[in-house]
Amino acid sequence: MDPGNLESVPIFAELPEEARNQVAVWVNELSVSAGKNLVHEGDYSYDLFVIADGTAEVQQDGRSIAELGPGDVFGEMGVLEDQQRTATVVAKSPMRLFTLSHWDVDRLRKDAPEVVDQLNKVLEARRN
Repeated sequence: MDPGNLESVPIFAELPEEARNQVAVWVNELSVSAGKNLVHEGDYSYDLFVIADGTAEVQQDGRSIAELGPGDVFGEMGVLEDQQRTATVVAKSPMRLFTLSHWDVDRLRKDAPEVVDQLNKVLEARRN
């Protein structure tokens, strides 16, 4: 991926250019249509997602609990803490997503720990 694509994403924007260049090697881009189930509550978590464009609905126990948009991250709880998904996320519009696998996050812990620090901040904010 072109590292310049990550500059507009809050979780990556604050990183030094060198770290963004490292991260870009592992980030994949995914486009999905409206109505696509992105993750399912109770499934095992293998990827985290950052929304580049579009909106998604977060559901728990079949109830809508939040809406996500550009810059928002989901799936990080499962990837960072090796746990099952706590919610279902459904695309409300066509979306462009950046993804990182749990293996990529493990690599980032070694090579660009500041990215994992940013992800942990997102996780902590969700808990509060």
